[in-house]
Amino acid sequence: MPPEAADDLPTPRVLTLMTVTAHPDDETLWAGGVMARYAAEGLRVLCVTCTGGENGSIVVPELDTPENRARLGEIRAEELTRALARLGPIENRWLGYRDSGMMGTPENNDPRSLWQADLEEATGRLVRIVREVRPDVIVTFNEWGGNGHPDHIRASEIARRAFDRAGDPTAYPEQLGGLDAVAPWTPSKLYERRATASRRQKVRRLLADEGVIAAVPIVARIALQWRPGRERQRRIRYDSQGPLDTEVEVGRWVKNKPAALAEHRTQIRPDPAQLRYLSFATEQYTICESRVEVHRPETDLFAGLRSGWRT
Repeated sequence: MPPEAADDLPTPRVLTLMTVTAHPDDETLWAGGVMARYAAEGLRVLCVTCTGGENGSIVVPELDTPENRARLGEIRAEELTRALARLGPIENRWLGYRDSGMMGTPENNDPRSLWQADLEEATGRLVRIVREVRPDVIVTFNEWGGNGHPDHIRASEIARRAFDRAGDPTAYPEQLGGLDAVAPWTPSKLYERRATASRRQKVRRLLADEGVIAAVPIVARIALQWRPGRERQRRIRYDSQGPLDTEVEVGRWVKNKPAALAEHRTQIRPDPAQLRYLSFATEQYTICESRVEVHRPETDLFAGLRSGWRT
């Protein structure tokens, strides 16, 4: 083939991962390892954050001031930008809703909140992003939202609906015309993130990696926060997850995760042992839907997709 003919060939599209989570910090806690890994491999990585996290708690006492509470959404947006920079070259989009707070709180009834959003409209916002970004793989929470938070549940619901509808030209046809027109796009795989491990497994790993002294504050905190009813609900949610059929090795990249978590200063205590406690060498997923052939168990979210694409 003449050189000039080769130059005319289209550049292969880069494989793309999209995570859909609820609040700033979810992306690092739930998928920081795979985001760091695939960004380092040269794949395109984008996280969609559905709300600004305006109603989150501020866990560091010296930061818990009236001024910071009044502008918590702005602060958490800044934290997210810094955290993503720690993980790698990762893009971010906002879905544009307000934090819904917990079930039964006044914030949960706020018409601006994600929980009160029109489901069709919210799905349309995410469909537009999917059509613009053209992800091959989408990662979100399980149907419990991982921890039962209403925003997590809704983010999962919207992600699943967008996965099904983004490739359908009869869905949101208004997006297909005009100056900002996008084309239908059908993602190939949808995963839900599994809870990383039981508390016992986490403490056992911390003991092995850091020793007894480092583990004491973590164990003490768990003991103080333990409640029988809360633990039963946590166990039910953990046991109700889908099958573990995908486990991705992120050990070489997970060193970025504690630094990224530390950037979420209002949400996560700056305790080195705690940050390592939240960072695992593998991240676990369940395959919800796949439009390519799947061979379980998987060790790569892009299994079945790499042939013929630029990575």
